[in-house]
Amino acid sequence: MRRLVDLILLTSVYTACCATGLCMATEMLVNGSPPQLINHLHLLVFGSTLVVYNLHHAAKKQLAGIYKGLPRPVYVVFAFAGTVMAAYGLWFLSWKMLAGCFVLGILSFGYSFPIVPLLGGRKLREIGWLKITDLAPVWTIVTSVLPVLYWDRSIKDFPFEILLRFAFIFTLCIIFDLRDVSIDKANRISTLPDRLGPRRSYRLIDISLTVFVLLSVVQYVRYGAADRLAGAIMTALITRTVAWYLSKERGMRLYIFLADGVMLLYALTVLLPHCFRS
Repeated sequence: MRRLVDLILLTSVYTACCATGLCMATEMLVNGSPPQLINHLHLLVFGSTLVVYNLHHAAKKQLAGIYKGLPRPVYVVFAFAGTVMAAYGLWFLSWKMLAGCFVLGILSFGYSFPIVPLLGGRKLREIGWLKITDLAPVWTIVTSVLPVLYWDRSIKDFPFEILLRFAFIFTLCIIFDLRDVSIDKANRISTLPDRLGPRRSYRLIDISLTVFVLLSVVQYVRYGAADRLAGAIMTALITRTVAWYLSKERGMRLYIFLADGVMLLYALTVLLPHCFRS
């Protein structure tokens, strides 16, 4: 069982499920009904997540921490599987979406690989202020903007979905950066939590979650989706509890399971009520 859990967590299958779930939550708002479990967008998002995270580990000269628990070929296999899925999903997308995916790909791979010429051979994650300003917008665009475009709707029709998603993802980025403060310091990377300190960082988490809930209220007024509002409030409360708990317990597996898991929780609170009614 432990090996199975590691396989799901460490190969980012779990994270890919969370990202796809957030996409489906946006599709629920766009279409007014739960989307199919599998479509080309979901294959793209799921596969791309596998590629980005597994390729990062497969390309490392030496695996560190809990990631040493899996043989390197496992990461290679999952990166290849993700490539096949993402390529199949891309094949059926519009040129507008393909252009957006190209930019997202540069930002995603630039996080772990030195492919951005202007950075002088550095990775985005090695520049403190770029670390969070890269991850949060990319995850926001992937899980809220792409679903709107996929269903051929205008971004202007769903501004609050994008804004509240950014506030939510930004919160999670702070939680993960708090975990990495000591490692980043050792590598001379000054991230936002490092500059703010723990107390102000958790205050920023509270502010971000408050903004997330307030934007969800505004969205409720606009669309009248009570289930969605209830899910947002529940998710905000549980996310804050998770942030507090992880400040005491810094195990990597728990970080992945809980911090990523609140994304899946939010998606389920949005989708499941409608599935049961149907």
